[in-house]
Amino acid sequence: MKIIGLTGSIGMGKSTTAAMFREAGIPVYDADAAVHAAYAVGGVAVGPVGEAFPGTVSEGRVDRESLRQQVLGNPDAMAKLNSIVHPLIGKSRADAFAAATASGADMIVLDVPLIYETGGDKNMDAVIVVSAPPEMQRERVLAREGMSPERLDAILAQQVPDAEKRKRADYVIDSGKGLEAARAQVTEVISALRAPAA
Repeated sequence: MKIIGLTGSIGMGKSTTAAMFREAGIPVYDADAAVHAAYAVGGVAVGPVGEAFPGTVSEGRVDRESLRQQVLGNPDAMAKLNSIVHPLIGKSRADAFAAATASGADMIVLDVPLIYETGGDKNMDAVIVVSAPPEMQRERVLAREGMSPERLDAILAQQVPDAEKRKRADYVIDSGKGLEAARAQVTEVISALRAPAA
């Protein structure tokens, strides 16, 4: 079974593209969803994160906004957070692999926002980057509730630049040309990954 990384900077359309792989019958493991579950009431990360970052747990769950304020723009705090959370969500990832293998899937897509930032690309058979023009990216992100240009810039400063991601990618899906064009690109990538030489 091939392990395919799917990544892209904020606002590039990665989640929409992941849904297209699911529609095509490819199992997708969503790292963000696993983190959300770990931060929820009863989640495995609530205790360790609360201990490492005082004031970030409220009503039995991790308050993502409080946590974001403590780690955004602070590489040491971000590294500390990653060192806590990544091992904890390893089990949900292993379960997803087991389910994909049991179903006879020939590939699984790992939807991971920070694949290059964490060195995760080294563990993939191929990496797909979802990209769009920068002005479209900004427009999409700034339309989100609670988002500001300053906050977007702080987030982008933590991420590998889009141009570098595209350069390092095995495949690039351009989400700036509309849903049908992106869906066609997804179909092409799946065919390429299934080709004998891939």
